[in-house]
Order: sequence, then structure tokens, then C-alpha cells
Amino acid sequence: MAGESSPGSFKAKWGVSPSDVFYHFGTSGMSVAAATAVTHPLDVLKVRLQMQRIGQRGPLIGMGKLSMEVVKSEGLRSLYLGLTPALMRSVLYGGLRLGLYEPSKYVCEMAFESTNVLMKIASGAFSGAFATALTNPVEVLKVRLQMNTKVKSGPVKEFRKIASEEGVAALWKGVGPAMTRAAALTASQLATYDESKLALMKCTSMREGFYLHLTASVIAGAVSTVITAPIDMVKTRLMMQRESKRAGNYKSGFHCAYQVLLTEGPRGLYKGGFALFARLGPQTTITLILCEKLRELTGLKAL
Repeated sequence: MAGESSPGSFKAKWGVSPSDVFYHFGTSGMSVAAATAVTHPLDVLKVRLQMQRIGQRGPLIGMGKLSMEVVKSEGLRSLYLGLTPALMRSVLYGGLRLGLYEPSKYVCEMAFESTNVLMKIASGAFSGAFATALTNPVEVLKVRLQMNTKVKSGPVKEFRKIASEEGVAALWKGVGPAMTRAAALTASQLATYDESKLALMKCTSMREGFYLHLTASVIAGAVSTVITAPIDMVKTRLMMQRESKRAGNYKSGFHCAYQVLLTEGPRGLYKGGFALFARLGPQTTITLILCEKLRELTGLKAL
């Protein structure tokens, strides 16, 4: 009938089929979720480290000592607090963040007739910021559950509690720094990965395959950690303001960063930095290697 569209006509018009779109976003979401499941305990430790000595200078507890204290006082299960919302967010956020990178890059190429590194950075920044704006409520829930061991009601009831007691706007607390972090993370992570692959293939004998993906993803993980650690710390502080009286009354992300610099010193912006790298490094590697493999299995081209 006229007006009806078939998979064939869709592909003819857009150059891709509905199944291609499903596989494109599905492989992205699945790879991020798998990486999140593996590295979640490190994310819990990172949040705890970022909430140390708020408004104070002084020696910080290291990740090793903190992990032993947490397991001893709260049990091994505490390292998986907030896992359910983390996995939910991974599928949605990860699917959009990685999935939108290539279409964004294609639009930039069409508009500016260029695929240089600046276009890749812009594409990554847009993908990350857009994905975070949509999924921030799940991130707020995850952070609250990771810090509050007394919550027994489960993620759904806790979600309703936040909305009813603090208002729906509370679910978007820290969305500014979260979007900034996601934009910086995706831009640095995917642009670095993209450029690293090209440089490695040009300067070495490496070609598309496991070792190229491994090397490029390790480089991408290191670069993205250095860039995003301070933004991640500010995001955590803003999301925990009501939950922790020590978190201070921050007016904005910039005010939070200023207060941290003033009261805790420059090192304060990198609290939990090692835990972030210990998590983001392996997470980046697992995500990108798995995504490349899933794309290969579903007949999609490499990232």
C-alpha cells in the first residue's frame, strides 16, 4: 500500500536497514553493560574515595586500604551496591554514547567535508552529553545506592523516594558536570581510540584485530582518565549534597570545583583518580574490544 515502508525501502532511503540500526546500538549497549558488570566494585570504591575529607586537607586513604575496610565492615556485597541501576544505565547510556558517535561523525563529514580530529572530538562530545542528559536520573540513583548501605528497599522504591522527598528536579542533580564529564569522556575516549588506530596502522604492522584494538583502547583509557577525573569528582559531590551533610552546599559545578581547590587543594580534584583509572582503563578496553567483536559478528564495520 502507498505510505507503507518496508525494510528494503528504509535501507534504500537511509543506506541502512532497521536491523543495522538495532545491531549498531545493541552492540554498543551490550559491550558497555558487560564492562560495567566487571568493573563495578572499582566504581563503588571510586565514589567512596571522592567523598573523603570533604572540605579538609590531609592524607587520604588509598584504594587498597579502603577496599579492605569496606569489605570488613560492610561485607563483600557492598562492592556491588547500585549494580542494578548501573547496568540499566549502561545499556541506555552506553548504547547512545557509542552508538551516536558514528552518525555524528558522518553528519560532521557531510557538513564540514572533513573527518579530522576536531570533528571526532565534536562528535564524541555531542554523543556523550546527549546520552547523559537522558540517563542522569539513573546515575543519581546509582551514586546514592553506592554511598548508602542502609537502603534495603531496592532501586525502584529509592527512585520514588528521591522524586517524592526532593522533587523530580533532584533526579537531574549534577547533570551539568555529568554532561561535561560525558562529553569530555566520549570525545577523549573515542577520538583517541580512532586516531590511535590510524596511527598504529600507519606506523606499525598492526591491522584490524585484537592486538590493534587492545593497544588503542589502553591508550584511550589513559587519556580519558586524566581529562575526566576532576569533572567526575565534582559530579559525585553535587549528586551527594543532600545525602551527605559533609558534602557542602555547592551552587554549581564551578562553585564546587572552586571550593574543593580552596579547602582541599589541587589534589582534591583527583580524589579517587587512581580508582577511576583502575576502573576506566579496563572498562574502556573491555568495552571497545567487545564492541568491535560484536560488530564483526553482526556484519557491521569496525569503529
